[in-house]
Amino acid sequence: MELSKVSSSELLEAHSRLWYCSVSYIKALSLKCAIELGIPDIIHTQDGHSITLSKLIASLPVHPSKSRCVFSLMRILVHSGFFESRKVDKIEQEEEEEEEEEYSLTLTSRLLLNNDAAPLRMKEFFLCFAHPETMSPMHHLSSWLQSGDNSTYETWKGISLWESLAQDSRLAFMFDETMANDSKLTSKIILDECSEVFEGLKSLVDVGGGTGTFTRAISDAFPNLKCTVFDLPRVVANLQGTENLDFVGGDMFSDDIPPADAILLKSLLHNWNDEDSLKILKRCREAILRNGKGGKVIVIDMVIGSQINTDELTGIQLCNDVFMMALFFSKERNLKEWEKLFSDAGFSRFKINPKLGARSLVELYP
Repeated sequence: MELSKVSSSELLEAHSRLWYCSVSYIKALSLKCAIELGIPDIIHTQDGHSITLSKLIASLPVHPSKSRCVFSLMRILVHSGFFESRKVDKIEQEEEEEEEEEYSLTLTSRLLLNNDAAPLRMKEFFLCFAHPETMSPMHHLSSWLQSGDNSTYETWKGISLWESLAQDSRLAFMFDETMANDSKLTSKIILDECSEVFEGLKSLVDVGGGTGTFTRAISDAFPNLKCTVFDLPRVVANLQGTENLDFVGGDMFSDDIPPADAILLKSLLHNWNDEDSLKILKRCREAILRNGKGGKVIVIDMVIGSQINTDELTGIQLCNDVFMMALFFSKERNLKEWEKLFSDAGFSRFKINPKLGARSLVELYP
């Protein structure tokens, strides 16, 4: 197609698509700014859980010369669905009535509140993805593709993210909190929508279960289910269990996974390439067979193009695929790729429950 023969409307549409892509990161960083300023919590603490623009400005630690900027910040966040706004009357000292914006939270921004107000807190989850430690490696994507490095993180910093987590306790804490945030929300949805997956089980091992947030919710909901979190010693050290929850340190590639009726892999396999994922699945299959009851492996991960996906969910999956590719040289998988991986690992059948939004719950049987 010759550009000279393209209509103005077509050219504007193409340019607009480029322009929108080039500025779309502004939404994420504007929300990051709002979180750092404490705007969701300020709104939540107000009577009626709403606040006028003038009161919001007075409540923020912004420099007086930047007061007018708060309106622009809130306008883009309202447009993006993170807050709601409406016009209310404003009475000045001269008793002249004017209108100003009044802001309230949406369900999305309620997920960004602090712990006391938000048991399903996703603040750290979002901030992790908007953190320079996460975003900076993506600036090296083209350089990484032309190099022999294993990840963009290695291209950027000279070491892998896993090595960095082992060396930097601050970064490791942020990573663990991010996973814990996600686990709280995911466990609620699973217990609401598909709790039957755990019914009848006597024992469960959560491989790579981190600090145990997800498993703790399952063990609380099923007090007769013996749960074990199996993760690296540095992750589970000093963590306190309960009557039906234990923490065991080990390496899933070199140490035996404890036998159980079910092995859980939550958002784990997408961190690894096919070769490593195959090793993990084979070891999980061995663990349920050693238990002597057949059992199953429960995988919570993305299935690209699953049948209930919307354009937005597919967009999340495809973006996450590039993200995992870049940071871990791994990937998100479509149904055909999962089928091959499961078959190569020796599983005879599986079933997919696509009720987890961008992710699905998969049950594997030996």
